[in-house]
Amino acid sequence: MKSRRPVPITDEKFPLLPKMIATSLGAGFLPVAPGTWGALVGIVIWLPLFIWLPGIPCLAATIALAVILAVAGTWASTVSEKYWGKDPVAACIDETVGQLISLIPLFRGPDQDAWWLILVSLALFRFFDIFKPLGIRRLEALPGGLGMMADDVLAGIYSCLILFCIQYCI
Repeated sequence: MKSRRPVPITDEKFPLLPKMIATSLGAGFLPVAPGTWGALVGIVIWLPLFIWLPGIPCLAATIALAVILAVAGTWASTVSEKYWGKDPVAACIDETVGQLISLIPLFRGPDQDAWWLILVSLALFRFFDIFKPLGIRRLEALPGGLGMMADDVLAGIYSCLILFCIQYCI
């Protein structure tokens, strides 16, 4: 779980671009559960892909978006540690990326079952992100933004695998 160290809402020295990326467009500044808000940002930016793109293009776009945000988020999270200290609570881009990864099995588009599976995806991802079982916690030891991002990527992968089994194996 991230530290509860207060993060200044305005920091004139912190450049705007990495600040906006690290905080998932400011969601990390919300007062309660910034990690959950970051995960919800992941769902909100994924929904247009899910609704408007058919199958494989949705899958490809989701993976591409997760990779792009993971790279940008790792950089921005590294920058955020220089201004706010190790693994600041406001830096929630890692939760956005992890949530995107957990949504990968839902690439077939909206149907009656898909909407509840989005909620299951959120619950699974937040479970793995908060409790950090199965080696997730060890990844936090990686340096800088890489450690911030890696644990949530693995939480997203575990959530993705379980959601895949729910959707295709049952």
